[in-house]
Amino acid sequence: MTPNIRLSKLGDSGATFIVRPWVKTDDYWPVYWDTQREVKRRLDAEGITIPFPQRDIHHHPAKDAEPSA
Repeated sequence: MTPNIRLSKLGDSGATFIVRPWVKTDDYWPVYWDTQREVKRRLDAEGITIPFPQRDIHHHPAKDAEPSA
């Protein structure tokens, strides 16, 4: 069987892919970790960064507020 690679969702700061290769049960975890490492290595090699969620907060004090001491 061929691996199943699909775009699962488009988020605010990234795209989530599902990557499911077919392997023997005994090989599952080694293949899982090797796949994670190889995907990250290839993204880095191509200059593709993994975004992280960010939030900018702007605080505007009330006009009649007393300045803090």
